[in-house]
Amino acid sequence: MMVRGKGWNLPTALVDPMRDRTSQSPARLLRRGLIALALGVSMAGCQVLSGDESAFKPSANPVTVDTVTRGDRLTALAREQHPRILATYGGEYSDPKLERMVARVVGSLTLDPENPNQTYQITILNSPNINAFALPGGYLYVTRGLLALANDSAELAAVLAHEMAHVTANHGVQRQQREAEEVLATKVATEVLGGDPAARVALVRGKLRLAQFSRNQELEADAVGIRSIARAGYDPFAAARFLQSMAAYSASRSVTGQEDQGLDFLASHPTAPQRIELALRHARQYAPPGTGNRDRDSFLAGIDGMLFGDTPQEGFVRGRTFLHPKLGISFSVPEGFVIDNSAAAVTAAGPGDIAIRFDGVSIDRRVPLTDYIQSGWVAGLDPSSIRKRSINGNEAVSARARAEGWQFDVTVIRAEGEVYRLLTAAPAASTRLESTASAVSNSFRVLSAAERQSLNPLRVRIVTVRPGDTVATLAARMEGVDRKVDMFRLINGMSESATVSAGGKVKIITDR
Repeated sequence: MMVRGKGWNLPTALVDPMRDRTSQSPARLLRRGLIALALGVSMAGCQVLSGDESAFKPSANPVTVDTVTRGDRLTALAREQHPRILATYGGEYSDPKLERMVARVVGSLTLDPENPNQTYQITILNSPNINAFALPGGYLYVTRGLLALANDSAELAAVLAHEMAHVTANHGVQRQQREAEEVLATKVATEVLGGDPAARVALVRGKLRLAQFSRNQELEADAVGIRSIARAGYDPFAAARFLQSMAAYSASRSVTGQEDQGLDFLASHPTAPQRIELALRHARQYAPPGTGNRDRDSFLAGIDGMLFGDTPQEGFVRGRTFLHPKLGISFSVPEGFVIDNSAAAVTAAGPGDIAIRFDGVSIDRRVPLTDYIQSGWVAGLDPSSIRKRSINGNEAVSARARAEGWQFDVTVIRAEGEVYRLLTAAPAASTRLESTASAVSNSFRVLSAAERQSLNPLRVRIVTVRPGDTVATLAARMEGVDRKVDMFRLINGMSESATVSAGGKVKIITDR
C-alpha cells in the first residue's frame, strides 16, 4: 500500500497476505477486491510528454471497433477487459445528461477527415480518480473525477482527443511489441552477463529506452489531439489549461504541497511545465489565444449534480474523519494527517513519517480476537504486548510489532458483527507511535442511526455568482472538503490571483 508522505512508502513487511487467509474475504462494503488487469495494450494514466517534435500522423491501418466482429485478437482482448475495467473503477457511472454531454464531445471529434472509419465507445467510470485511457478498438474511458476537474467542453475534448490519438496511431500495439523486445533483451543480459556491472547497465538502458518510447508516444498523442480539437472548432489552448489543472491537483495531493519529481526523473519524463509549454506551442500553430469554442455552459450543465469523491459503498472522508454509512463506523486521525480512501484500504500519512492503515476482514465470530492477532498475519509480533481492550463499547485487542526498522501498533476491533484492523507504523526511533495509535483507535466508534441517515455523498453543483460574491464567500459554501478556498480555485481552474465576476458560473462541492 503506497502512502504519500515525504517520499516514503508504508512498510508492507508487517502483514503477510499469503498467511492471512481471512483477509481474502473482508467486509465487502469496506473494500472491493483489486483485479489485476492484463492491460499491456492499454494507454492508462497518460501524463507524460517528451521533447521530440517530429511530424506525427495516425496509423494508416487503425484498429477499429468493427474488427472485433472479424476476430481481431487485440480488439477482442480489449472487449474482454471491459468488464474487468468496470469492476476495478467502480462500475459505469450513470447520468443521462452527463452521458449526452460527453457523447456530444466525442461525436464532434469523430468528424476528423483523416479517420472517417474510426468508431468509439465511451464509458464514464464511477471513480473519483482523475484518469482517462483507451484500448485498441476504440474503447475510451474517462472517470467522473477527471470530469470534475475539467472546466469546459474544450478541455474534455483535449483529453479525449489525446486518447483517441493513441487508438488511431496503434500505440497500444506498438508498446506491447516494444515491451516484448525489452523483456527478451533483459533475459539475454541476465543470462549472458549475470551479475556483471555491464548487465545492470544494460537493464537500466533498456528501461530508459522503453520510457523514451512511451513519452514519445505521449507527445505524438498530444500533438495529434491538439490538432484534432482545433479542427473540431474547440479552443486549442484547452490542453494546456487542463495540464495546468492536473499539475495543481497533483501538488494538492502531496502532504508537503510539493510534487515528487523523482519518478519523472528516473523514467526520463519531462516535468509538467515542459509539457504545458509544448502544448502551448502546438496550440499557437492553429489559433491565437482567446479563439475557438470552449462550450463552457453545456459542459457545466452536464456535470451539475455529478457525484464527487467517494461513494456510500466505500465510505466518506470528511476532513480528518472517515465515516462509512453502510457499515456504520467512523474514526479520525490527528492534526496534520491526510486520509486516502482507496478500494483496498483507508490509509493516512502524517508528520514524523507515521502512517496508518485501516481495513476489514471476515473471520468466524467464534474466533477470539487474541487468537486472530496471533494467527501468523503479523510479522515481528511481540506476544507479550497483546492486551484486551474495550473501545467505545466494542471488543478490541492491541499489540506491538517490529520489522525492518519500523515499529507498529496493531489493533483489531469487533463491531456490529464485523472485524476491522487498524495498523499504525512509525520509524523505530519515533516516540510518537503510542500517542498516535491511541488517538486513532480511541476515536473508532459505531455511528447512530441518525448519523448514518444524515450522511450524503458530495456532489458537484453549478452556481451563478451573485453581486458581492467573492472566492472566499463561494468557497465557504462548500462542504466535506479541506482547505476550501484552495479546493474552490482548483476545481474551477483559477490561479491564486483570479477573481469571480457577477453572473459567471462556478463549481462548488456540497452534500445537498
